[in-house]
Amino acid sequence: MQISNRVESLAVSQTLAMSQKSAELKAQGVDVINLSVGEPDFNTPSHIKAAAVKAIEDNYSFYSPVPGYMSLRKAIADKLSRENGLHYDPSQIVVGNGAKHALANVIMATINAGDEVIIPTPAWVSYLELVKLAEGKPVLVATGLDQDFKITPAQLEAAITPATRAIIMCSPSNPTGSVYSRDELQALVDVFERHPQVLVIADEIYEHILYTGGDFVSLASFEAIADRTVVINGVSKAYAMTGWRIGYCAAPVQLAKAISKLQGQMTSGASSIAQKAAEAAYTGPQECVEDMRRAFERRRDLVVRLAREIPGLGVNEPQGAFYLFPEVSAYLGTTAPDGRTITTDSDLAMYLLEVGHVATVAGAAFCAPGYIRLSYATSDENLVEAMRRIKSALQELRKC
Repeated sequence: MQISNRVESLAVSQTLAMSQKSAELKAQGVDVINLSVGEPDFNTPSHIKAAAVKAIEDNYSFYSPVPGYMSLRKAIADKLSRENGLHYDPSQIVVGNGAKHALANVIMATINAGDEVIIPTPAWVSYLELVKLAEGKPVLVATGLDQDFKITPAQLEAAITPATRAIIMCSPSNPTGSVYSRDELQALVDVFERHPQVLVIADEIYEHILYTGGDFVSLASFEAIADRTVVINGVSKAYAMTGWRIGYCAAPVQLAKAISKLQGQMTSGASSIAQKAAEAAYTGPQECVEDMRRAFERRRDLVVRLAREIPGLGVNEPQGAFYLFPEVSAYLGTTAPDGRTITTDSDLAMYLLEVGHVATVAGAAFCAPGYIRLSYATSDENLVEAMRRIKSALQELRKC
């Protein structure tokens, strides 16, 4: 059977692949601690689940409108106004099957063959592949630990060409946890102002998981680029609703209409029941969001402290999300007791899984070889034991 070139050219999601490998080992009886998955370990709050049950009882069992129920889009618009100072009409909101779907919609609706899309790296695994799927040209701009994994205005300026159509920004970042300050964003906006052809795609799915002590700053809040900024967000991370699959984009009206047209041919409207649950998330009590944020901050502090006790790891202090992205080059070019050679970060991630029984993700999956990603969206007990196993496994490695 023929498989299309576009699918053959796509890479498998390494975060999902490592999580699957972890599950396979667990099924064989191996005690694996999974730090590979980007998913809160909390249950969806009760008032949100109750709204879903009520939706079922109220017979929300028919096709939903393609861009989402008007009540949910109004709730999202109110949230954007209340929390972010952004003013969107519900007609500018398109609800999709998760933030990944919303992002894919935006890329497919705006990128033509050969269009360049700037992606600061390290970057979430799907950015590159979605641009490739749209036949665009990813332009990767590498950042490192020394700059807290944040693109500089000079790097941005140098990356923009007449073929640049868009940039994908992520703050707080997956996989690094880095957060751009208002001043840092303003410096980038100054560059964007000189290049009006560049669409700014702001992935803000981790906005509520923030440790800076201040308010989250959305790129769409800068007036100079507001009319060409698309916000990607959803309920997965802040409300522990990953499986509900509700995300959205907030976009200029013309683009929102194009996205709705595309979605109408691809998936139609998102789950009716999940939409009513998401509506309750946005309109109901918000204490649950802060409770989870505090737990993640405590875990961040724990993991950073333990990681800094491991010789050879380069560690920053994430200011958001729930990931640590340590630099591991000191352990490359080593040999394990079982004779395997650790040449790449992928080798190291597999060694930590098979020998240390901790699932991580290689930095290469995020276009940043020489690092690994750890998710601390699990219990304190799991994190302490996982970091003990990692430290022990790394101590066994010897330079070739």
